[in-house]
Amino acid sequence: MRLLNSICAAGLALAVAIAPAAAGAAERIAIGTGGTGGLFYVIGAGMADILNKYMEGATARAEVTGASVENIRRVAADQMTFGFSSSSTLFEAKNGEGAFKEKLPVAAMAYLYPAVLQIATTADSGIETMKDLAGKRINLGPPGSNSAVLAQRLLAAYDVFDASNAQFLSYTEGTNALMNGTIDATVVLAGAPTAALIDLAAQRKMRLVSIDPDQIAPLLKNYPFYQAYEIAAGTYSGQDEPVTVINDPATIFTKADAPDDLIYQITKTIFSHLPELGEVHPQAKAITRETATRTPIDLHPGAKRYFDEAGAK
Repeated sequence: MRLLNSICAAGLALAVAIAPAAAGAAERIAIGTGGTGGLFYVIGAGMADILNKYMEGATARAEVTGASVENIRRVAADQMTFGFSSSSTLFEAKNGEGAFKEKLPVAAMAYLYPAVLQIATTADSGIETMKDLAGKRINLGPPGSNSAVLAQRLLAAYDVFDASNAQFLSYTEGTNALMNGTIDATVVLAGAPTAALIDLAAQRKMRLVSIDPDQIAPLLKNYPFYQAYEIAAGTYSGQDEPVTVINDPATIFTKADAPDDLIYQITKTIFSHLPELGEVHPQAKAITRETATRTPIDLHPGAKRYFDEAGAK
C-alpha cells in the first residue's frame, strides 16, 4: 500500500508539473524570409520581434531561406507558418506556372511594399530611352532571379532583347561592371532607393531609363501581377525627373488552410504596430493598411477578416 501511495503521489506531482507547461505552450511561428543581407530577412526579423512582443502566447522566428520559391514550397508543406514572396512568384505558385509544376495551396496575407525594376546607365552612355538599349550590353541580374525574368520580358516588349548581349551578374557586380565600362546598362529589382544605385549615383552621373505605360500595356495584361510605378524625382542624387518603372510587389502569404484565427492574430498584430516595424528599414515605412489588400491572389480568410474590420479597401 505504501508503495502504491508513493507511485500515486509521484504521478500527481508529475501531472501538476506538466499542466502549467502545457497550458502555456507557445504558438511557434516560423517566417520564411531570404538571405541575411536581403530586405525580406530584415523586415521578417522585425515582424518576428513584433509578434514576440505583442502576440500573446506566440514565439516567432525569421528563417533564413532562398527567398520566394523556397518559402512558397516550405509553407505549402507545413514547414513554415508564413513567408515573403514577390507577387509574380506567388501568382505562379497559385496557378501552377513558372517554377511550379502544380498548383500549390497558398493564400495572400498582405501587399507589403513596391519592388521595382530599375534600369540604370551612365549619362555618357548615349542611352536615354528603352529603344536605345538595342544592341547594348545589359546586366539582367542574377541567373534565374525575378529581375532576370522581368527584365527579359520588358526588353522583349520593346523588341530590344538580345540574348547574346545579356549578362547575369549580381546587383553589385552589375554596377561595378557599368562603372568599369564592360556593360552599358544594369538592372536592379528592389525598393527605391536601393544601396547599389545609391553607390552608383554617388560615383557617376547615373541615368534611370523610364518606360512608356502605353508600350507595356500588353505586358501588364499578360502578367497581371506586375504594375506600373513612378519613382519620384529626387529619389537618387541627380535624378531631377520622375521615372516610370515596373513594380513586382513584395507580399506575405500563408497556406490556404492555415487556421483562420491564427492568421487573423498574426495580421492584426503586425499591422497594429506599423510605426515600430517602420523603424527596422526605410522600405518598411511603405507598408500600410491602405495598400495591403492589393495582392496578386486572394487573401486568406483570417487576413481578410482583419482588413475588413480595419476598413482597408
